[in-house]
Amino acid sequence: MREKAVIVFDLYGTLLSTESIAHELSKLFGTDRAKSIAALWRRYQLEYTWRINSMGEYKNFSEITRSSLGHALAEHDLAISTEQANHLMKSYDSLHVFSEIPSALKVLGQNSHLVEAYVFSNGTEEMVSNSVKLSPDLGPHADIFKSLVTVDTLQVYKPDVGVYEHLLRAVGREGSKNRTWLVSADPFDVVGSKSAGLKSAWIDRAGKGWMDRLDEMLPPSIIAKGVDEAVKSIVAWEEKTVAAAAATAAES
Repeated sequence: MREKAVIVFDLYGTLLSTESIAHELSKLFGTDRAKSIAALWRRYQLEYTWRINSMGEYKNFSEITRSSLGHALAEHDLAISTEQANHLMKSYDSLHVFSEIPSALKVLGQNSHLVEAYVFSNGTEEMVSNSVKLSPDLGPHADIFKSLVTVDTLQVYKPDVGVYEHLLRAVGREGSKNRTWLVSADPFDVVGSKSAGLKSAWIDRAGKGWMDRLDEMLPPSIIAKGVDEAVKSIVAWEEKTVAAAAATAAES
């Protein structure tokens, strides 16, 4: 029996909307400032991971997330209590999904004979597990993912090549990179996965096209407006692959 293709989903910013944390921030600072704080919080959350990678040091993603919240608030000349910060951090356990995710999960379920799904995140095991299981939208469908893979034991963040090698080992696909797909809304994650030999699908929700100039000669294998479109395209790609392999076997 032919081995299934693997689809690996980035969690924060791809399946779960980090902007949805703005609802909790708005209770403290109002809607307009909440949106701005949420955007900066995400920006520094990612920037801190890249900086700490370059320094050869490590703090776990929960620490990074708390520190980047403090940075975002400081830029707005705001401060909060430890209790308020703890509450906002706990809100990361119940983020909402992007609007197209239920459709994507349905397609995955309908094609479980062809593909198997995983989550791959910078988060700690506890943080990722809570975020998937306690999300009001994602939690009821958590069993669609075969496993949750994190970088925490490796103590280095995306897009270090080691994290993608770690991913391939975790899903048992060191020898079949060309049928292992990363789905991510982050260009740096897509470029990192491609450099490690994986196939990639980039989620372009803004509809502006691939603009990353670090890897401008080799764009992602698939560019999609949403995760559901990306999954449908991967399934179609894999169906063609399976059909071509069957035809070759029949000829021989």
